[in-house]
Amino acid sequence: MDESSGQSDMTLSQGCILCHQGAKMVLFVTGRCHRACWYCPLSAERKGTDTVYANEHPVDIPRQVLEEAENMSALGTGITGGEPLLCLDIVTEYCHMLKDRFGPDHHIHLYTAKAPTGSELAQMQGLVDEIRLHPPHECWATILETDYIRSAQQAKVMGFAIGIEVPALPGLEHLIPALPILDFLNINELEWGETNAYQMRERGYELADDLHNAIDGAREWADELCRHEKVHWCSSAFKDSVQLRERLKRTAENTARPFDEITHDGTVVYGVLEPETGQEEACADIFDREFETDSFLNCGDHFETAWWLLTQHAGELPGKKYVVERYPNGGMIVEVTPL
Repeated sequence: MDESSGQSDMTLSQGCILCHQGAKMVLFVTGRCHRACWYCPLSAERKGTDTVYANEHPVDIPRQVLEEAENMSALGTGITGGEPLLCLDIVTEYCHMLKDRFGPDHHIHLYTAKAPTGSELAQMQGLVDEIRLHPPHECWATILETDYIRSAQQAKVMGFAIGIEVPALPGLEHLIPALPILDFLNINELEWGETNAYQMRERGYELADDLHNAIDGAREWADELCRHEKVHWCSSAFKDSVQLRERLKRTAENTARPFDEITHDGTVVYGVLEPETGQEEACADIFDREFETDSFLNCGDHFETAWWLLTQHAGELPGKKYVVERYPNGGMIVEVTPL
């Protein structure tokens, strides 16, 4: 069963099934967008830029996208933004690269706030497997009269899996007439973010609890639509506690060093020693003498090792000692604890 909505996997899109397994790499291709949706949660760091990210890692050269996919044993890729169709040539270049390396079964879905034209669909045909349309909130009440439905119909004829993916907002029930045309409809729990906080306050929205970014009342707005079998509810808590965790675990299992401890959340934990000035060689001698070769790493200005070994030998090693928890493969630091 799908933990976020109680649905069977049989009712989920293939993209969602792989996301729930943590098996989809997130490929962020641009922070530019032709729309200015007040509820957009995109960070200030990414908004308006053309920096590409593979999961949490900025991409300088295309090969890094393949490396990140290999690091997590990705079975597919989710392409997002901003608006990916503003740089469609880049999107198709990455799709070709991913399909060539991992084969045609590497599942690619794309999220767009545009209604793709016939020409745009033709460019993506055979490369993108699943398209997730985001019609803006103001057109939901007349959804059957929009270009989004015409685009969805054409996409289905051309062999794409096609759906709508929107945040939970009042008026979701207006999308019910579109369901017969779609393969799926995903509702993401509305989330508070740094760039939409002012707009949230202006509308009187509040956080549902102190643990997540979910907006109080968002689930109730989706109740009527969620009665339909094609509809999938994705909660903020599920994305944070399951989807991300499973993706981090896949990466950690492939990239963790012998002395890294992999946590239940998919982060890695290790110890760090920063020797006192003039004590670098003495510390290196201790590591060479007391530690097995693959149980530490001499990084020049500091040493990294198993946190429990650093704790065990703390009295012999002069300098600053602390334990680091971070995302795998040199990712974001979660916590630093002094010893």
